[in-house]
Amino acid sequence: MNLSKNIQTIAKETLYKEAEAIKKVADYIDDEFEAVVNDILSMKGRLVITGVGKSAIIANKIVATLNSTGTPAMFMHAADAIHGDMGMIREEDMVMCISKSGNTEEIKVLIPLLKRTGAKVIGLVSNEDCFVAKHSDRCIRAIISEEADPNNLAPTTSTTVHMAVGDALAVSLLLARGFTSEDFAKYHPGGSLGKQLYLKVDDIYPKNELPVVQETDLVKASILVISKKRLGAAAVVNAQNELVGIFTDGDLRRMLENHDDFSSLTIGEVMTSNPKTINTGEYALRALNMMRQYDINQLIVVDQQNKVVGFLHISDLLNEGIV
Repeated sequence: MNLSKNIQTIAKETLYKEAEAIKKVADYIDDEFEAVVNDILSMKGRLVITGVGKSAIIANKIVATLNSTGTPAMFMHAADAIHGDMGMIREEDMVMCISKSGNTEEIKVLIPLLKRTGAKVIGLVSNEDCFVAKHSDRCIRAIISEEADPNNLAPTTSTTVHMAVGDALAVSLLLARGFTSEDFAKYHPGGSLGKQLYLKVDDIYPKNELPVVQETDLVKASILVISKKRLGAAAVVNAQNELVGIFTDGDLRRMLENHDDFSSLTIGEVMTSNPKTINTGEYALRALNMMRQYDINQLIVVDQQNKVVGFLHISDLLNEGIV
């Protein structure tokens, strides 16, 4: 391998060039960009994004980001559009054409056809003096000075900048719509991300046994309850059924270290007072964060009256896949 620079230097220079290009393109975020955002917010149809080559790949990514953040969007390959796919376009839609040069043949053929449908056309280009910029209803400029490769040919900086501008567009729309984490969860119900956003402790704890003992119960009887319920702990309540403590396997080990004879010991004498609890209705992610914060494996679930209703174990959260 004959290189004038080492691999690490080449990689770092590539990243620096692309990062600098993104910083510079921020200067082109202007009234036209804001008008595009407002047009999309007020449109009655969908935002259709098109391109060819690498621009088509970027278009697909922007479509995915928009759909997941509350803006209905579709991808249409520019080459396929002029061979039948334009049938998806409606007058109430908007079409964004992504092109570095803005003079791609397929796009030049497509834009006049789009105009006939009545759909508004938006350009996203890296060349101000181009066909797309001149014939679009609106145009977002993402100007770059050079690509990251030494020959200034491979789509590198231009695709990175276009994708970043797409993210800026999506986030602007997201905030303008008042899109919340709850809304995000509706579009991401699967996987660990979705579960972190919507899964609540109420969805988990009813599946578990509920080991509860009285503070006046003898330790021996309490251990049998813990063993039967198989959670490695028991909530301890008083005569009014109020939570006063927890007895875990750690408490059991400490008791055995400190007491040779525990036949007459009550659970209230060896329990841990003021146990960590979580309320019903809380998100499971909060339970996980509490377990991590306090380095514990169980949480007692309580209702609004601070009555014990269930148990959560770290294994429950592992099984649900939110860790």
